[in-house]
Amino acid sequence: MTHEVKETFGRGPAPAALAAKVRMLAPSMTRSMQRVAEAVANDPAGCAALTVTGLAELTGTSEATVVRTARLLGYPGYRDLRLALAGLAAQQQSGRAPAITTDIAVDDPIADVVAKLAQDERQTLADTAAGLDTVQLGAAVTAAAAARRIDVYGVGASGLVAQDLAQKLLRIGLIAHAHSDPHLAVTNAVQLRAGDVAIAITHSGSTGDVVEPLRAAFEHGATTVAVTGRPDGAVTQYADHVLTTSTARESELRPAAMSSRTSQLLVVDCLFVGVAQRTYETAAPALAASYEALAHRHRR
Repeated sequence: MTHEVKETFGRGPAPAALAAKVRMLAPSMTRSMQRVAEAVANDPAGCAALTVTGLAELTGTSEATVVRTARLLGYPGYRDLRLALAGLAAQQQSGRAPAITTDIAVDDPIADVVAKLAQDERQTLADTAAGLDTVQLGAAVTAAAAARRIDVYGVGASGLVAQDLAQKLLRIGLIAHAHSDPHLAVTNAVQLRAGDVAIAITHSGSTGDVVEPLRAAFEHGATTVAVTGRPDGAVTQYADHVLTTSTARESELRPAAMSSRTSQLLVVDCLFVGVAQRTYETAAPALAASYEALAHRHRR
């Protein structure tokens, strides 16, 4: 993508990601919203030429439904969705090789793939750092550093990030456990009390298997932290502190579950380093002991 195209489609998912986005979100939509989403995915050129009233009439819905669908798909409003539809139609008419991510075509050389993915990762990290609320981060660090016990919840790709954070905290002497099984997560969450910390990691902010244990921890008095790409998501209702990650661009082969992990890892690394700083007198010896315990395995 050129710089100019990025500027045009900066407010919402890139055009190439739209069809994948519709497929991903359709099951959670109302039937009327599904009709709008299917229409724009199946005929981007035709829908790009329609006003919000025209698209509502075409799909047998209302203008409000069209606007809600546009927002659910990641666009601030219908105007931004129309711009993306026009871009998608132009791509389809140009005869270019189909994109397998927002910037990468099927016939791109592997060197270009590496360069483009590296640039995307850099941008994701920069966006996350710029948007991270350091006051909220500092409060989360303070709570975790003094916690009796830390539970971390995450499933799928977010579950891998949860495991990464828990393992790091364990190595500096804190009691921390990652839970990806929703039943175990809830049964552990109800054991938490004031002085404990629960951390939920969910890009969408609405993953039920993550929201439910955080709610249980919140209701039992634990300090709760949400790491999410959606500060308006359901998970934030039960979070004392919200750490926002970048909402990365999506594609069929590189969905949010993959691209969001980069920003999640940055946030949990910031949280871990902050905790290590606060607990340095005990963290340093614990880390040295863990290295020593594993040293013989690395010499084999």
